[in-house]
Amino acid sequence: MKFFVNDSCVGCGMCEATCPAVFSLNDEGKAVAIEGDVPAAEEAAAQEAMEGCPVSAIEKK
Repeated sequence: MKFFVNDSCVGCGMCEATCPAVFSLNDEGKAVAIEGDVPAAEEAAAQEAMEGCPVSAIEKK
């Protein structure tokens, strides 16, 4: 499973706080997801981050 952060990200950091193994903030203050598949142990946290995003900027690939 892969996740992607679209252009509607406002850089609130909730995804990084929920699942730092998958999401981080880049130099512009916007969230990015790791390249490649999310480790199985992190899938539930990544899903929680996606569902908790206030602007629905996180999508599954």
